[in-house]
Amino acid sequence: MNKVLLIILAIILAPLAVFLKKGVGKDLLINIVLCFIFYIPAVIHALILVT
Repeated sequence: MNKVLLIILAIILAPLAVFLKKGVGKDLLINIVLCFIFYIPAVIHALILVT
């Protein structure tokens, strides 16, 4: 998948970018929990996984 598109998705919809990159698993669950707690850590986590 195009890396630029994944980076944009990581900023806008972090769990979707993690799902597209890693699939269903512990990384997606961690990102969803981070998204519920606070959105910025979820974006940072998604960007780390995507890049």
